[in-house]
Amino acid sequence: MAKQDADIIVLGAGVIGLSCALALQRAGLKVLVLDRKGVAAEASQGNAGAFAFTEVEPLATPGIMRKAPRWLLDPLGPLSLPLGYALTFAPWMLRFWRASWRDRYEQSTRAQTALMQLSKQCLEELITSMQAEEMIRREGQLQLYEGEAEFNASQESLKLKQAQGIEVEVLTGPAAIAAIQPGLSEQFTHAVYTPAWMNVCNPATWVERLSQHFHEAGGEIAITHVSAIQPDSDSVTLLTDQGNKTADKIILACGAWSKSLAQGIGDRLPLDTERGYNTTLPAGAFELKTHLTFPAHGFVVSRIDEGVRVGGAVEFGGLQRPPNYKRSQTLLNKAKHFLPGLNTADGVQWMGFRPSMPDSLPVISHASQSDRVIYCFGHGHLGLTQSAGSAQLVKDLVLGEASSIDRTPFSATRFH
Repeated sequence: MAKQDADIIVLGAGVIGLSCALALQRAGLKVLVLDRKGVAAEASQGNAGAFAFTEVEPLATPGIMRKAPRWLLDPLGPLSLPLGYALTFAPWMLRFWRASWRDRYEQSTRAQTALMQLSKQCLEELITSMQAEEMIRREGQLQLYEGEAEFNASQESLKLKQAQGIEVEVLTGPAAIAAIQPGLSEQFTHAVYTPAWMNVCNPATWVERLSQHFHEAGGEIAITHVSAIQPDSDSVTLLTDQGNKTADKIILACGAWSKSLAQGIGDRLPLDTERGYNTTLPAGAFELKTHLTFPAHGFVVSRIDEGVRVGGAVEFGGLQRPPNYKRSQTLLNKAKHFLPGLNTADGVQWMGFRPSMPDSLPVISHASQSDRVIYCFGHGHLGLTQSAGSAQLVKDLVLGEASSIDRTPFSATRFH
């Protein structure tokens, strides 16, 4: 057997990969992390910074296919699909439709809820172990609705949260909303406030803190391109542009770039990208008191360090199409209308690839043809939120231990 470079090699230095690396390192394993660009170089640096543990409802909800065509045909709407990508995207959309059926929706909701609960527990433990409380904002979240009809349409989601024991407060009238967040347009007549909602001050800085702890304990992160995974009976070899790397096991956590590597070892998974857009405004743009969510418009406004980030929406367009930054500008224009005092000058636009599965559940399991390859990708817009819990499940798989939640819904074979 060839000399191994590490016990475990983790592919991906985003929040998922580094959370896994740190968990495995703390279990006593020698871990090497490989990434084609470096720490937090992709989706992990530009997200809204939210630990959205209350968001247990999948994107594929019953009845969504009645709304989807209208959304998808609006190039600047909350859910869009460029016409040139429609044929490529059709198999994913078919599985999304099946995932929206009541039976699958309920299964996905239960699995999502379990992973959220585990992730919250593991995150609190991680915050304590890294002494990182100063990086966390516990300022709650407001979901905002324009009128009673829009609020009433959200009741199933609200009841789902309440059934899971999530503390929520229903606010009626602009004055009640302004008591939590002044400066909102009075067109918002109803809101749901979630006081236990958490944000990180800056998602890129959070991942850098994970990297720092990993380095300090002897971990190594290398920048290299991995072209193939070759598992055999006693090890796994990675073909890279800096020569072969060998380990006992590997964790595939490359986000949206995981699909081709998984396909190379026999798993054709329906992974696509929720291309997310945002604009980050500098300090002084607005005095934001809490995380703001505008469900009908598909975007959020959050505090990043002392600035403000306006972003969200979903564009399904794969990895190759150029960004459409008109989407960022559309969101910013809406935010200015909803927050009249928002200063939109000097913003920095960004687009990132969020790896998305049709049922909104990540893949956290062995590869179908080798237990030396473990998948951990497909978290959509919930990668930061579910990173600590996903790392716990990966550690359980590596060590051959039972998990505190059922791992079956996250299997790589569930779409076979």
